[in-house]
Amino acid sequence: MSIEDDIALLARVPALNLLGMSALQVLAIGAEQRDYGYGDVLFHQNDIADAGYVIRRGSFRVAAEGGPEVVVGVGELIGELALIVDMRRPATATALEHSTVVRVSRTLYQRVLESHPEAARRIRDDLAARTNAAASAIARLTSKLV
Repeated sequence: MSIEDDIALLARVPALNLLGMSALQVLAIGAEQRDYGYGDVLFHQNDIADAGYVIRRGSFRVAAEGGPEVVVGVGELIGELALIVDMRRPATATALEHSTVVRVSRTLYQRVLESHPEAARRIRDDLAARTNAAASAIARLTSKLV
């Protein structure tokens, strides 16, 4: 795949598209592609999370022990929070078919934010809006339960 293909893939991800084209170019150049076969594990629950993964081809089951599972496919980002904060993986991701991902390391992502301050502001504002929306939804649910 070409850098242009990688940029187009990253641009399809809402959380990354906020960065803007010049920042996406830097991400695409620094990101790495990895292939996985059926049943291969992308990461295990409780692993140290140091990257996010955009699915280029295939799909993955993401499931926490004893919790619900989610299937994610092409153009989706797994591990968005790992791009921002030190954390452990809350679930295990397993390939459901031959799959390819683009790995974006936290180090690369943070370098992009440092060198593109306007992109960093857009990401901050988006995270704040999503956090506020989640808090409002929790407050509404709590009021219904009381």
